[in-house]
Amino acid sequence: MRVPSTRFTALEVDEDAVLTFPDGLIGLPGTTYTLVAHEDGSPFHWLHSLEDPRVAVPVTSPWIFFGDYEVRVTDDEAARIGLSEAGQAEVMCVVRAAADLADFTINLAGPIVVHSAKRICRQIVNDSAGYSVRQPLFSEVELSAAEPAVPAVPVTAVAI
Repeated sequence: MRVPSTRFTALEVDEDAVLTFPDGLIGLPGTTYTLVAHEDGSPFHWLHSLEDPRVAVPVTSPWIFFGDYEVRVTDDEAARIGLSEAGQAEVMCVVRAAADLADFTINLAGPIVVHSAKRICRQIVNDSAGYSVRQPLFSEVELSAAEPAVPAVPVTAVAI
C-alpha cells in the first residue's frame, strides 16, 4: 500500500510491515504504524503513522545504548497482545531528538512491546523500577559505538 508522508514524501508499505496498536500510543493519534529505516545500518528507525502523514517518532532498541536494560511486562499486558513467552516479543523505545546529541533522551519507563509474529503492539509502563521517561540517551555509549538495531521490516520511501 502507498502511504503519504510529510517526512519521506510517500512510503510503499507491505501488509506484513503494519504494526497495530489496538489501544493507540500515548499522546499520538491513530492505531496503525510502520517502522521506517531512514538509513541502512542506523540504530534509529521512524515509527511512522499510516493514518496521519505528519506523525513519525524516532525509536531504537534500548539494548544498543543500555546493555543491562530490563523490561518487565505484567501477565495482563502480555495477554493483551497475545504474548505467551518472551521470545515472541521485540522491544523499542521512543527517542526525543534535540539539536545537540547531549540533549537526546529515551523513554525507558514506557517501552513499546511488539508481538513479532502478530505485529500487535502496546506501549506499557515498565514494571521494572528505576527507569526514566527522559533518560539521557548517550550517557552510556557514544553514537559511533552504537551498533544497528534489529532491522525494521523493509519499507521503501518513494516519490508520488
